[in-house]
Amino acid sequence: MGFVSERASKSAVIIINGEVEKIFPLFGAFEERKWAEGWNPELIYPSAEIIEEGTTFKTNAHGHGEAEFIWRVTKYEPAGFIIQYLVSTENRYWMITIKCSRAGVNKTSAEITYTYIGLNETGNKLNEHSLQRMFEHGLKDWEEAMNNYLKTIS
Repeated sequence: MGFVSERASKSAVIIINGEVEKIFPLFGAFEERKWAEGWNPELIYPSAEIIEEGTTFKTNAHGHGEAEFIWRVTKYEPAGFIIQYLVSTENRYWMITIKCSRAGVNKTSAEITYTYIGLNETGNKLNEHSLQRMFEHGLKDWEEAMNNYLKTIS
């Protein structure tokens, strides 16, 4: 029997201090620089750093076993506070879906789902490792980084 692609998915919910209208844009690729240390997307399309369906950029793979990641915004619904990215390499691809909603006074709930698909055996192995590493702390590292950033601007 030949190669069998594997799918792995996991979600977490984090709570960010701030109104959803202020928090949601921070999940955009270029705004993420403000709170994610070392995050430096390189724009491919369009010619300005705006988030819309089709926005495409690349990032360094940061020791994930591959050279770079190609990212594309596949869904962008700011009125519903939803953004989805498709990330790809020669070995695998994955979707990152972020859905934000109000979680009380001055609080935002962000449900973040990663869904990985292997394109070969290497991709399957990388996906398993990436999913474990990404969710090692239930994305509380994101929550902490965003909340720390928000303290500096308030």
